[in-house]
Amino acid sequence: MPKADTEKTTTAARKKTSGGGTAKKSAYNRFMKKELARLKESKPTLAHTERFKLAAKNWATSSDNPKASK
Repeated sequence: MPKADTEKTTTAARKKTSGGGTAKKSAYNRFMKKELARLKESKPTLAHTERFKLAAKNWATSSDNPKASK
């Protein structure tokens, strides 16, 4: 029966250490979410993969990109 005790302790320990909440999104992730929505509005017939490629290309020159040359 020691196995059952170990399982209970492990589950309880997991519940205590789970931080909950959401991780802070990176500038890239915030931009992509906004840009994909914008592209979907302006080009609804374009496939998702093509919209994603356009959004990634737009990221390279975006003012939201901290590594973009200014």
